[in-house]
Amino acid sequence: MKVCSLTWKLLSSEFVECLEAFSIIKVPMMWIDTHCHLDAAEFADQADAVAHRAADQQVQMIVIPAVEVANFAEVGRLAHAHANCSYALGIHPIFVPQAQESDLQVLREAVGQAMSDPRFVAIGEIGLDFFVPLLTEPAMREKQAHFYAEQLKIARDFDLPVLLHVRRSQDQILKHLRRIKVPGGIAHAFNGSFQQAQIFIDLDFKLGFGGAMTFTRALQLRRLASELPLESIVLETDAPDISPAWLHPEKNSPEQLPRIGEVLAELRNMAPHDIARATSDNARTVMPRLAALF
Repeated sequence: MKVCSLTWKLLSSEFVECLEAFSIIKVPMMWIDTHCHLDAAEFADQADAVAHRAADQQVQMIVIPAVEVANFAEVGRLAHAHANCSYALGIHPIFVPQAQESDLQVLREAVGQAMSDPRFVAIGEIGLDFFVPLLTEPAMREKQAHFYAEQLKIARDFDLPVLLHVRRSQDQILKHLRRIKVPGGIAHAFNGSFQQAQIFIDLDFKLGFGGAMTFTRALQLRRLASELPLESIVLETDAPDISPAWLHPEKNSPEQLPRIGEVLAELRNMAPHDIARATSDNARTVMPRLAALF
């Protein structure tokens, strides 16, 4: 049992832990879902109810990344409709085939306008996808790389973190990050090697873990989640995708985040409350504009 020191400041984390240890107070766990497509068609007219259910499960913030110019307005609207939502702007690699060169200028202008909006927190979702067959064709690889690099430049110019889509593309993603310096971000749905993880960490990135980690057969991913430095990890759902083991193949939802966090706690032999606090602190650290909302 911890012994309280009168020199601790009221409401410091140490003081709160001490009160909890003596059962003087019970501080609720609060979680941050760093990646959720709340605007997705799968949620249709249920997005408001989904956000409310997440709040009831102590998900204190949901970051909603855009995927194309056409949904910029909707992610912003959702973020302003709910106290537990914020948003990012970007062009997802899966939407690059139909994207126009002019969309990059539209994004730059939209970001410039959004800088005065406290609920705007990052550039994303951007990145490279070398899994989808269409996207692996030479011309499309080149177009993806162009859109990714140009969006990194926007993040650099506005001093914003980036939310990265990294699918079979870790080394190429990192090559561009070494060339175009951005103030960190999140490697969403990370599933690389320990060596790649360390390079992301050295570039001030956090690594996103979610539903895939809950499958017992995901041995390498669970090893990463259990052995990487806790200060490098954030939690996410990627809802409606990447459902956890207990929900698969049904659509995912941000209200599942606390249970996903409990799996991480089990893997690391830690208390869920400590995982909630640490991963939420990490999310606020890597997205300073998000931190300003608390």
